[in-house]
Order: sequence, then structure tokens, then C-alpha cells
Amino acid sequence: MAVSPLGVSTSLTLRAHPAGMVVRRRVRAVLMPLGLYAVSGLVVGYFVHQAESGNRGLEAKRALKIQARALNQELTAAKADRAIWEHRVALLRSDQIDRDLLEERARVMLGRVHANDVVIIDP
Repeated sequence: MAVSPLGVSTSLTLRAHPAGMVVRRRVRAVLMPLGLYAVSGLVVGYFVHQAESGNRGLEAKRALKIQARALNQELTAAKADRAIWEHRVALLRSDQIDRDLLEERARVMLGRVHANDVVIIDP
């Protein structure tokens, strides 16, 4: 039998556990999963935010679709304008020139008027 300096038999007493050690294990067992969930939630939140409003996100995709529609409309208008001009140039280049078109262009360029034309002067 071992006796402590105070005269108490140590074989009959319970050993004291370091109380801080048990509490630390419990705190770590609770806080580690909470910390991991919090970090993973922040990472997921970041990626969701970037997917919605980032440079290549859904809002940017919507804006690009709107811009593409506007550019397609502009392209269609330019193609129609080009077709009109190609038709007019084809009339000037054909074997027999359209006399009305040639006369109209000559009058505009020379600033002349035919004797039978009615001229209205806008003040």
C-alpha cells in the first residue's frame, strides 16, 4: 500500500482526471464539425454567387443574349439595305441601263430640272 505525504492511502482513492482535457475533447468534437460545415457553406455560397453574378454567370449570359438579339436585328437591317443597293447597282451595270434611274441620278447630281417637272420650293 502506498501512502501519500498527507498520510492517505492512494490505493483506495480515485485518480483525478485532468478536467480540462475532457472538456477540450468535447469542445473539439462539437466545434470541428461546425467549423467544417461553416467553411463548406461559405465556399458553396461563394460559388453560387459567382455562378449568378460573375463575369461568366447567368446575368452575363442574359445580357449577352440581349446584345446578340440586337446585333442580329442590326445585321438583318444591314442585309436588307445591302440588297437594295445591290439591286440599284445591278440596274446601272446591266446591258441596258434603266433610263429612269440614270435620269434621276443625273438630275440630282447636276441640280437640273426637266422643263415639264413641277418644282415645289419649301421655305
